[in-house]
Amino acid sequence: MEEDIKTYTISVYTENNIGLLNRISAIFQRRHVNIESLTTSQSEIDGVNRFVIVVNITKTQAIKIVKQIEKQVETIRAYFHTDEETIFTESCMFKIKSSLLFEEPQIQNIIKESNTRIVTVNPEFFVLEKSGRRNEIESLRRDLNVFGIMQFVRSGRIAVTKDEMKITEMLSAFYNQY
Repeated sequence: MEEDIKTYTISVYTENNIGLLNRISAIFQRRHVNIESLTTSQSEIDGVNRFVIVVNITKTQAIKIVKQIEKQVETIRAYFHTDEETIFTESCMFKIKSSLLFEEPQIQNIIKESNTRIVTVNPEFFVLEKSGRRNEIESLRRDLNVFGIMQFVRSGRIAVTKDEMKITEMLSAFYNQY
């Protein structure tokens, strides 16, 4: 029986070392797994970084990838979770001609209805910011595309688990060993 392909969020807690991103992405490349999004940031522990990687794979693949990532010297711990086990969001920004903000009343309606925030307005352009699920961002992008988007950028997923993971205690204990 074939396993179902699902969206998994893989969280990797690491020391902040040069070249680690290359080695982690090589694990996915060797297994022919496309990374849908990747975000790195500081974690809740000083000196420990967190990668949030979104992939569409089977559970068996997720288990193997996490084990392989944990073999990397700088990796402290890695986890995988389904969408149902996480709370997640993405952010994006749109740059649009300023004249449209005043000439096209529909743009103002789109901004209000989508809970989008105006970040800046100047004579040449205005910038919108939106946080939410990918489908919300894509819907907003389709709506604004009609008017012409000068620039668009979307972040990778950021996520926390619904269940308590006690990761802070585990990371503190690990980090205090050194």
